[in-house]
Amino acid sequence: MAAIIDGKAIAKDIRTELKEEIDAMKAAGTTPGLAVVIVGDDPASHTYVNSKEKSSKEIGIYSEVHRFPADFTEEALLEKVDELNRDKNIHGILVQLPLPKHISEDKVIDAISPEKDVDGFHPVNVGKMVIGKDSFYSCTPYGIMKMLEKEHISLEGKHVVVIGRSNIVGKPAALLSLMNNATVTICHSRTKDLAAITRQADVVIAAVGIPNYVTADHLKPGAVVIDVGINRNEEGKLCGDVDFNSAKEVAGAITPVPGGVGPMTITMLLYNTVKSAKAFAAK
Repeated sequence: MAAIIDGKAIAKDIRTELKEEIDAMKAAGTTPGLAVVIVGDDPASHTYVNSKEKSSKEIGIYSEVHRFPADFTEEALLEKVDELNRDKNIHGILVQLPLPKHISEDKVIDAISPEKDVDGFHPVNVGKMVIGKDSFYSCTPYGIMKMLEKEHISLEGKHVVVIGRSNIVGKPAALLSLMNNATVTICHSRTKDLAAITRQADVVIAAVGIPNYVTADHLKPGAVVIDVGINRNEEGKLCGDVDFNSAKEVAGAITPVPGGVGPMTITMLLYNTVKSAKAFAAK
């Protein structure tokens, strides 16, 4: 039976450490500031944004949320981003995705200053990650790395199989694993005989976006299983990309959904904001 990796508890510990750091920074005259911009009325996006705002305030980060209607123009949004780039009280800028169809996500991400791109999506930060330089790393994969570190699970010399190739999770998770001296295989929904590959893995990172896609048959005994998926099953219940009940009988350690990777994502956003504020304070 697998050990359950408690993302909630790990996230709580990191936030406690961040709060202490923030208190010290405030005493020295710097308050980390995070601005979140949301356009439109997507309910899930509003839930995420409210959660980010609440989490920021809880640990002492100054938080601004700029809410705009769905018909807000691309030009006006780019102007807002430019204004936040120049705002000395703001160290992190996050534009909540998805954006309405008439706005280019690429243009908006490119407009954010790389020094304030705490989501880790700007091509400059992605490029730095690819060549192994310090930068802002995408929050979910970075959260996975922190989670493994806190659980004392080393990736050195291990075979990590990442299922999924998105720019937000799959690709950065593979690169960060490589940075931690793992041997990495990237698979996806079109990979032939996926189970034959995943059964060789010491660590499986599932980020394919298909409910219960990875089963016990995909795993070698004792493997570490990180489930990034957030899906709804046929009964409307929240579930991951991994069939938790079968996988936990074979895995050595596994993250649940909810309560696994999810809490780490916002925590790493706060972590990146504090990192940015420290860099600005040091200038």
